[in-house]
Amino acid sequence: MRFHEIPTPTLIIDKKIVMQNLQKMQEYAEKYKVNLRPHTKTHKMPYFAKLQENFGSKGITVAKVGEAEVMAKNGIKDIFIANEIVGDEKFERIIKLTKDGINLSFGIDSIEQANLIQSAFEKFSAKANVLIEIEVGENRSGVIKKEDFTALINHLKICKNINFKGVFSHDGHSYKATDKKECEQIHLKSQKRTLEFSSIASELNLPAEIVSIGSTPSLINDFEILNGVTEIRPGTYIFMDSSQAMA
Repeated sequence: MRFHEIPTPTLIIDKKIVMQNLQKMQEYAEKYKVNLRPHTKTHKMPYFAKLQENFGSKGITVAKVGEAEVMAKNGIKDIFIANEIVGDEKFERIIKLTKDGINLSFGIDSIEQANLIQSAFEKFSAKANVLIEIEVGENRSGVIKKEDFTALINHLKICKNINFKGVFSHDGHSYKATDKKECEQIHLKSQKRTLEFSSIASELNLPAEIVSIGSTPSLINDFEILNGVTEIRPGTYIFMDSSQAMA
């Protein structure tokens, strides 16, 4: 069948572009000695998630519990849900995944949420692995004030069924950058803010094992990754032609 004879709508993937992108992003992570945990929001396919792991990614990132369940069912063992989770039904599904051997963590940004997590996980004698989200300019979610972060860290110390794993941020506003220079400024400013909150956690004797940052625009241009960052989470890069990178 010729290209123009393929019935629409249909999904056509350029394998060469995908493989080049996977290799490029893995090399970028290795250059700065950080773990790569790509966000699967673009493809949502275990096939590509496994390809990313085969290239060297530590694990994957998903947006919700249902996506984590699909990936786990297909053999992905290390999953981060980069959103704040609430609701006993969702907590029970997460607990089931962890008891099935999945290394799963998810986002948190308030004491109120922490109390809900503690109550649900205590009931099942389970441990929740959480990362605190830091708001870095996207104005969507995450902790804004340092005093709120300090209060949350201190509260987590008394939550016996919650493991604090680290901090994460998403500089999604980089998509609106007018040029490469502005994108780089957003990238660096977001890292510095995330690292600043990580330092506060250390000062409070609850150090962050993971400092996770990133968005596709700020990670496809080979910008510097600052010391202290341990993990990057690009997302939509996988299907992009290199000509689509910001000039």
